Amino acid sequence: MSDDSAPVRSPSGLDRPSEPVLIVGAGPVGMTAALLLARRGVSSILLDQADGPSAVGSRSICQQRDVLDVWEEIGIGRQLARQGITWRTARTFLGERELFAMQLPDDGSSRFPPFVNLPQSATEAALADAVAAEGRIERRLVAATEVSSQGERAVVAGRDADGDGVELSAPWAVLATGAHSGELRRQLGVDFPGHSYDDLFLICDVRIPEAAHRGWERERRFYFDPPWNPGRQVLIHPQPEGVLRIDWQVDRSFDLELERRTGALDRRIRRILEDLDYELVWSSVYRFHGRCASRLRAGRFLLAGDCAHLMAPFGARGLNSGVHDAENLAWKLALVLRGEAPETLIDSYDAERRAAALENLRVTERTMRFLVPHSAAERRHRERTLEAARSDPAHRAEVDSGRLYQPFAYRDSPLTTPELGDPPGRLQAGDLLPDLVLEDGRALRSIARQGWLVVVHGDLPLDIEALAAACGARLRVLRVEARSGATEGSTVETGLSASEVLCPALGLGQGDALVARPDAHVAGFVRCRAGAADGRALPELLVPIVRRGLGHPVG
Repeated sequence: MSDDSAPVRSPSGLDRPSEPVLIVGAGPVGMTAALLLARRGVSSILLDQADGPSAVGSRSICQQRDVLDVWEEIGIGRQLARQGITWRTARTFLGERELFAMQLPDDGSSRFPPFVNLPQSATEAALADAVAAEGRIERRLVAATEVSSQGERAVVAGRDADGDGVELSAPWAVLATGAHSGELRRQLGVDFPGHSYDDLFLICDVRIPEAAHRGWERERRFYFDPPWNPGRQVLIHPQPEGVLRIDWQVDRSFDLELERRTGALDRRIRRILEDLDYELVWSSVYRFHGRCASRLRAGRFLLAGDCAHLMAPFGARGLNSGVHDAENLAWKLALVLRGEAPETLIDSYDAERRAAALENLRVTERTMRFLVPHSAAERRHRERTLEAARSDPAHRAEVDSGRLYQPFAYRDSPLTTPELGDPPGRLQAGDLLPDLVLEDGRALRSIARQGWLVVVHGDLPLDIEALAAACGARLRVLRVEARSGATEGSTVETGLSASEVLCPALGLGQGDALVARPDAHVAGFVRCRAGAADGRALPELLVPIVRRGLGHPVG
């Protein structure tokens, strides 16, 4: 296997530093966006009224492996995985009877476990440390009060820590101001359709002696109608340092302060923990929402994270999807600011990430209708499903306590070149590359994220510099080559068997190629049946895939 690269032949002046991007909101999504931009050589000004991350509270607790993978690109993925609690078992109960246990799929090929539990406060602290160490990020204490697009500029006005008025402008801005962004969205003319659920949920983070966890320390537990919350649900998640997160569905009239004062909160916790000693670390009440912004690009502003979409947390789709928002916008802004892509590439942020948000909302809406039935018929259906699930795998599959987050596939994106007919492999154009590690220790996705990656199965002749110039893109080419006289499918350098590992995982036959975008999603395939088998037609087949992926019109 060989790895070759060629720089894009740039217009004059392209390499001079671009103006910073304004990022409004220094929560986990805003900080991730700033760090990903910095990794691509783009400076940013990070605005927030708080002078640092929140100190306590689990909030967005479950970090999915592909999100940890994104964070590893900015140097903190493995750190967060080590800090967190890895869990692979999800148990579901009716009352106190276990209905079934589900093992999260894990074939061992990924660098990260399926899910890691870590309180959001710890995630934000790691991101804040990375931001402080990054010279391309300037952090300012500014409370943004007004946002507008003026010509080709994004303008943000607000007040600094001394109460003085501040106004900043930049070619582009990211609005990552969280769930309470209604006024700023209104100023940009962005609606936020959807609905809010009436039901309330209580979260308590409680620390107990680790020896007393009773098996909870490495698994997710979901209870339908337990005796200690009859008619409702309870979710229990492990956290580091002996902390359990407990979520109760509670009555709409629930009053947390009243429960604290009267001792009812202690009694509620002890119905689960019984006589165990515990420390209440944090508690909060929240209401779910299912909403998505009418557009994620508003002039020179890109909306990301909870500012762009709100969804029920069952399935861990909130922060995880926000991180993928940040990755999507970062590589596109970087290319546009460097002059390597047209501004139409930015429009694809709305097309791709709004589609992802709407899919997440469809999934969470189904979950909420199962958890909180809207009618007597839905309630009866849920009761029948739960009763049958203990012995019937078909009914077990219908039990919905939260479909766990997976990255969205951009199969219908304007940047994706679809294949004609049925794809020969499981991996399709628009999908995220599998998290494969080559024998030399490099991760396939990390190679892809250095620019545009072409993976070729075979030693087909390819002029990389000419191809890069024709595409107008920074390219790397990874060749999977058969050794002369060696066993069919063996590869040079890595020792990986193309027939057993790499090429089957990528859906590549001899003479095939794929193109991966700078976010490691597949932009398209070239098949030997399309005329690329001898290599002469390969460049002309690859060029339109890359150019479409850059946002250029392709005939």
